[in-house]
Amino acid sequence: MGIPATSEVADGIIAVDTRMAGRTRVTSAYLLTGREPTLIETGPTTSSEPVFEALESLGLGPEDLAHVVVTHIHLDHAGGAGTLARRFTEATFWAHDRGAPHLADPTKLVESAGRVYGPERLRELFGPVEPVPADRLRSVSEGHRIALGGRELEVIYTPGHASHHVALVDSSTGAVFAGDALGIHLPDDRVLRPATTTSDINGELAVLSIERIRSRVRSMLLFSHFGPVTEVEELCELAGSRLRKWAEVVRTALERTDDLRQSAAVLERETADEFDDAMDPSADLERYEILSSMEMNAAGLVRYWRKREERGSGDHPSRDRSQSS
Repeated sequence: MGIPATSEVADGIIAVDTRMAGRTRVTSAYLLTGREPTLIETGPTTSSEPVFEALESLGLGPEDLAHVVVTHIHLDHAGGAGTLARRFTEATFWAHDRGAPHLADPTKLVESAGRVYGPERLRELFGPVEPVPADRLRSVSEGHRIALGGRELEVIYTPGHASHHVALVDSSTGAVFAGDALGIHLPDDRVLRPATTTSDINGELAVLSIERIRSRVRSMLLFSHFGPVTEVEELCELAGSRLRKWAEVVRTALERTDDLRQSAAVLERETADEFDDAMDPSADLERYEILSSMEMNAAGLVRYWRKREERGSGDHPSRDRSQSS
């Protein structure tokens, strides 16, 4: 029996498996039902058909989706936005004000992703990226409330993973859509892995954003990778401590080498024990590599430390006083 494409995770919230790269339980979107049906995240363009099929199975036709909100504009979260805009003609699209312009003109977004993945892998994982019509785009920032007809989403600005990242608080359930702010937590092995792959990763802000999210959750965290989590305190604590550890490992490696591959090897070796407690020893851990390989994570942290060095700051996340050791 196959894994269901949709499942209700809270009152009026249905998780949609966007089946990135043909894999199940890697990337989530979420449908908020009600008078103004709203999709949180789109998945990449390569996930468009699974998303279309899932929404159709839930009774949503081309004119029924009212809103699409993304936590940030990386292609595994928002790459399919333009394709969805063509399909769902009445939907309004919402993104942080730093990210929204890149949904209207995704040229630089695609170029940036291409430098990380290479052109072949970019096509395989994400597919082409279509623009969202500018007149259907809305920008949001800290404190914005998106009214959805009977419930609303409060926007919390949560930079760190990306400068255009937001978390979303659902007024009806107290659940928080966390995007990538806490990292990646796949449901069958239940191992939390930081996501430090991006060019604008900021360790200090990432730790502060985790704390902001922790303070606002009333029921559950809804990960984009993948699904709901109710162990809020445990996961937030672990997310902060693990991020600090990874950053420190790479900082120490940089004292010995400028070779990215060597730094990635050190990071993989020093964090290997994090998978020792996986619930299912046979779990497909390659899914983590699809989302954030060790080399990509190391590259993000290397850029982070070098930017800090250029600014002349010696602080780092492991010294952040907002978290205990």
